[in-house]
Amino acid sequence: MKIIGIGRNYVAHAKELGNNVPTEPVVFFKPDTALLKNNEAFYHPTFSKAIDHEIEIVIRICREGTNIPEKFAHKYYDQIALGVDFTARDLQNHARENGLPWALAKGFNNSAPISNFLNKEDFDLTNLNFRLDINGETKQTGSTNQMLFNFEAIIAYVSQFILLKTGDLIYTGTPSGVNTISIGDRLEGYIEDQKLLDFEIK
Repeated sequence: MKIIGIGRNYVAHAKELGNNVPTEPVVFFKPDTALLKNNEAFYHPTFSKAIDHEIEIVIRICREGTNIPEKFAHKYYDQIALGVDFTARDLQNHARENGLPWALAKGFNNSAPISNFLNKEDFDLTNLNFRLDINGETKQTGSTNQMLFNFEAIIAYVSQFILLKTGDLIYTGTPSGVNTISIGDRLEGYIEDQKLLDFEIK
């Protein structure tokens, strides 16, 4: 199982970080050791002073495929979840300034909290609303109708380069509003009005 991340998939988020708006999906990876399940607490690492939250819709690949045409991509995922792509922004900025890879800024242990999965047929995936609350205050809100590249476009693009296998997860990008978390924060994540994430930063 691999975790594929899509960066800068919401225009406002790309702009808030001073990045160009991409013309094709920006792809990165997290190892499976990044997953944090069952609303377990996230322990703030000592190597970073700027861990940012990024709330995202996650899709689960349900069949193996490569070079998947976009018109058939809907057959290759069956479930969705809510995830957080924690990013060590200080590590990422340092790496970027020096022209170096920023894998560690994205792939550190427990940097990918994930909720339980839901059947995609129960939702309108073209207009799916989600949000992140911190300490009872809404910090990020988004809808899939704001995505630069929808789920099918992402699958078609990634599968040109990488064989997708059953159980692979794709974090599909975050809306604007990312900010730094602090020890003691409580994060609650929702798809529509259904709470799926509820965990503490320790």
